[in-house]
Amino acid sequence: MPRLKSASRVDFRSPDLEDGQHLWRMARESRVLDVNASYAYLLWARDFAETSIIATVDDDPGGFVTGYLRPDEPETLMIWQVAVDEAHRGQGLARRMLDDLVDRLTADQGIRHLETTITADNSASIALFTSFANARGAPIERRPLFDAAMFPDGHDAELLFRIGPFSPARPDHGGVMSMTTTTEPAIAETPRADGDTAIFDSLESQVRSYCRSWPAVMTHSQGATVTSEDGTEYLDFFSGAGALNYGHNNPVLLEPLLDYLREGRILHSLDMHTSAKRDFLQTFSDLILEPRDLDYKVMFPGPTGTNSVEAALKLARKVTGRQHVLSFTNAFHGMTLGSLAVTGNSMKRKGAGIPLTNSSKIPYDDYFNGAVDDFMWLERVLQDSGSGVDKPAAIIVESVQGEGGLNAARLEWLKALSDLCREHDILLIVDDVQAGCGRTGTFFSFEEAGFAPDIVCLSKSISGFGLPMALTLFRPDLDQFEPGEHNGTFRGHNLAFVTGRAALETYWADDSFQKDVQAKAATFREGLTEIATRYEGAAVRGRGFLTGIAFADASAASKIAAAAYERGLLVETSGPEDEVLKTMPPLTVTSEELARGLAVLEEATASVLGDGVPA
Repeated sequence: MPRLKSASRVDFRSPDLEDGQHLWRMARESRVLDVNASYAYLLWARDFAETSIIATVDDDPGGFVTGYLRPDEPETLMIWQVAVDEAHRGQGLARRMLDDLVDRLTADQGIRHLETTITADNSASIALFTSFANARGAPIERRPLFDAAMFPDGHDAELLFRIGPFSPARPDHGGVMSMTTTTEPAIAETPRADGDTAIFDSLESQVRSYCRSWPAVMTHSQGATVTSEDGTEYLDFFSGAGALNYGHNNPVLLEPLLDYLREGRILHSLDMHTSAKRDFLQTFSDLILEPRDLDYKVMFPGPTGTNSVEAALKLARKVTGRQHVLSFTNAFHGMTLGSLAVTGNSMKRKGAGIPLTNSSKIPYDDYFNGAVDDFMWLERVLQDSGSGVDKPAAIIVESVQGEGGLNAARLEWLKALSDLCREHDILLIVDDVQAGCGRTGTFFSFEEAGFAPDIVCLSKSISGFGLPMALTLFRPDLDQFEPGEHNGTFRGHNLAFVTGRAALETYWADDSFQKDVQAKAATFREGLTEIATRYEGAAVRGRGFLTGIAFADASAASKIAAAAYERGLLVETSGPEDEVLKTMPPLTVTSEELARGLAVLEEATASVLGDGVPA
């Protein structure tokens, strides 16, 4: 379990009448809980004190859990509210209170089950109770309890989470039960000692990389939280390299997925017609393409981003009859041969084992620190018939170079690139695999630049749930592949169609989610800027929630990322020398989680570089 970092003493006890006012205050200041009359909290402190708990931090009220034993099921504890004072959030206090209360009532009252109700969008509470169940090896039953229509005040529907039966004492080791939405017991994993990694070392290839930075064995996840098998919780500001824009196990995506599976619907279908694909295409057209006045055909090239890029490159060459493709310095477009050919990273390119041809690199925005006019060389060689440079089939670009150092192209630079391509009849491909699906603040990263690319590559979060899926979008006149000329076994991933449609309907039916993402991203950037200004030569890079800090000392970012991991935060690095600390929180991250992540980054940076200059 996470431990409080700064408090000198934490005590747990049953609330008394004097605590009633503190319960009311903390509920009000949570800005999440329904706040009842102060009278109700006084009654609770008097009549339900034995089944509730308050935590004091250095004698000051720091949090509470209120509950009662169900009259019809005295072995079931119903949790009403959980709140933690803002000064003590992000330190595991809610889980500690819950554990202490349940341990006491298990011993004194013999409770075997716990119930609570949670709205579908309350990822923090879902993560808390999922983590609690995992630690006790207990299954979770989840089902609707109170429909929205039952509430006269516009309250959201409440889901019932029922946990148990659980053992009287928390297990130190053993199997972990999975979340389920049926009353059947979840299937336990084969018991292994926590932290056992021998099979990875002996059997898995040494090419694996992320686990070298984060060696914990992960078992569960919810929202912005990932839990390892020893119960440690990590705040995830990595989001599956951008594949989890809506967080882990998002309930609004999980429910339609489970429904689809239970109904025995078709899973694998190649490129056959399915109802799931039809619904996804219609939703994508209605909510994404038409509102942006984008006239694109949709191709399903395979399961991953590099499949989308390969299809785009093949199509551009087929349509134009030209072979050469231009890409940019520090670009990254994938790990297959065609994608590697337009990638700049030398270490990735070396893995190809053969010459990577039919591609040239040109300078990305501000590559020469403003010393050279944009596209001066490119414009000159395209106009000069004696330049010896063949006209390319296409130019491929990322609006933000996610792997190349979080270099973010200016919007006017992107628009000028589009104009140049149109002037010279060159197809423009925008690789939005990582920067798309809302990551930079708009669904497509190029929207604010005011142009429409000829071809767009999407993957990662297009399924919404971390399921493999990719799209290649292109102008209708470019739809020139013959039937079967580009195909693949895993193009018809119906589970991804289901969660992808749910994500679009939930988050992109209007502009409210986009505005929320943009506001939170702006606040987060301010926090990163406050950290960067303390260290000479450090600067914030990126756009939206694809943002980080570049440090003058190229070795600092990796050390800071390691220090952040030790403090329960997952972040990675970017750039040719890993000189940029890269952050990608889920777009559904809460303001409290953002503040907690910034606090960890501030502490981790200070542990590596010192306190710096006060901001």
